[in-house]
Amino acid sequence: MTSARDRFEGARVARLATAGDDHRPHLVPVVFTLADDTVAFCVDHKPKRTQRLRRLANIEANPMVSLLVDHYDDDWTSLWWVRVDGVAEVVGPDSAEGARAIDQLAAKYPQYRTDRPDGPVVVVRDLRWHSWSATS
Repeated sequence: MTSARDRFEGARVARLATAGDDHRPHLVPVVFTLADDTVAFCVDHKPKRTQRLRRLANIEANPMVSLLVDHYDDDWTSLWWVRVDGVAEVVGPDSAEGARAIDQLAAKYPQYRTDRPDGPVVVVRDLRWHSWSATS
């Protein structure tokens, strides 16, 4: 049986949910890494409408976040999802924690080996795990 942590760690993309002072939900896909009970993702070079990202402003205003990974299949006995709730913090890419997170991201995603991100890094701690699977 595959654990919720293994399913989460093996996923290539998660959906990040944040909410700021306005209490409006904001949901975006992120690539991420999980190491030492900390989830990390960063602002990378992919095109964005602005560098003042709402996800970062929301985290500054309200550090409570959720990340969701899931698997869909037309065979509904194969369905599962894993949600991780935690407390996020934005750190600099040149900080020890930020540089370590980018190294871990580069180990998981080859694109980051050739085009190393230099934007803010988000680390999520105090993880609380929730999961569901159609089969036990």
